[in-house]
Amino acid sequence: MNPETAERFVPYGTSHWCAIAALVVGIVLILLVGRRLPGGFDRVFAVAIVAVNVPLQIIQFLPGEWNLQTSLPLQLCDWAWLVAAIALWKRSRLAGTITYLWALTLSIQGVLTPDLGTPYPGARWWMFWAMHLLIIWAAVYIVWGMRIRPTWRAYGQTVAITFVWLIATFCFNLVVGTNYGYVNGKPSRPSALDLLGPWPWYVAAEIAVIATIWALMVGPWTRRSANPARSREQVP
Repeated sequence: MNPETAERFVPYGTSHWCAIAALVVGIVLILLVGRRLPGGFDRVFAVAIVAVNVPLQIIQFLPGEWNLQTSLPLQLCDWAWLVAAIALWKRSRLAGTITYLWALTLSIQGVLTPDLGTPYPGARWWMFWAMHLLIIWAAVYIVWGMRIRPTWRAYGQTVAITFVWLIATFCFNLVVGTNYGYVNGKPSRPSALDLLGPWPWYVAAEIAVIATIWALMVGPWTRRSANPARSREQVP
């Protein structure tokens, strides 16, 4: 084993490919059996997400794990798992739309280009992958299993909520000297942000690109919304 990489996560090494394989297998299972599962599974899934992520978040505050740069729950994924649990528990269209849009763009990017230093089987390795995979699985189940479809109203609310998070996180980073959300600087590892130019232009470009992609993700569902029988979701 190379001593330079022995203590660090290796992108597209064995543990990374195993995580990607687990993601794909989970998506296939959700698509195959999600609609056939009893209604109570929605809340079981929500409880499972909370039960997994809360302890993993707490671990980051323990001695030896605490790091101001990474331990605070300020990344978008730290909010996404909570929103996913709310969507599953309450059948909220807004929470479901947020989960769908955040998970299938931003969380997927985290899976493909993880900014992760801890190798398997470190606590942060488990936290990173458990959080990202559960968020993505939840998004697939919410939209295709529970049939909670996004709307243009929920799209606009999601864009507004995300923008508020971005501004608040940018200000926090500026005051404290952190870089949560990579809104004050690019991650140290290669990512899709490298294609969008230097800071701060990549932030503006990312907003435009993400808003456009989200609109493309919402559009097809809005054309199906005329048939109310297609949705199990009851909350406006």
